[in-house]
Amino acid sequence: MSDEVVRDAMVPEPGALDGTDSAQVAGERLSDPAVRAVLVCDDGKLVGVITRKTLVREVVATGRNPRATTLQEIAEPPLFTIEASTDLDEAFRMLEDQDLERVPVVEDSRLVGILSRTVLQRRLAEDEPPTEQLEL
Repeated sequence: MSDEVVRDAMVPEPGALDGTDSAQVAGERLSDPAVRAVLVCDDGKLVGVITRKTLVREVVATGRNPRATTLQEIAEPPLFTIEASTDLDEAFRMLEDQDLERVPVVEDSRLVGILSRTVLQRRLAEDEPPTEQLEL
């Protein structure tokens, strides 16, 4: 069992965009195949998430100008966040239960990092004591 909390395993400074940034900026970020979603903040507080689907549904399909459409107009509320003070074992169970690969980490509604299930699994495995080998 770990004594660590999410803050110890998260990736800090997740590179969120501001709500006043344009959909064009989010589209540029999302053009990288490794980026699945862009987090949107207003004065440091997490206000939403933009995905490729969001851009297609809210900008392309409706004919909006991506340079004139702000992220605060189209951002979707995050489905799930986790507090930085959450115990790592509990955080792992939560990510497994919700079937999430990555989740925004917040502290008083302010975005402070991202927690990856893969990184969390490795971190928890490092803390496990080695199993005894039995001789046959």
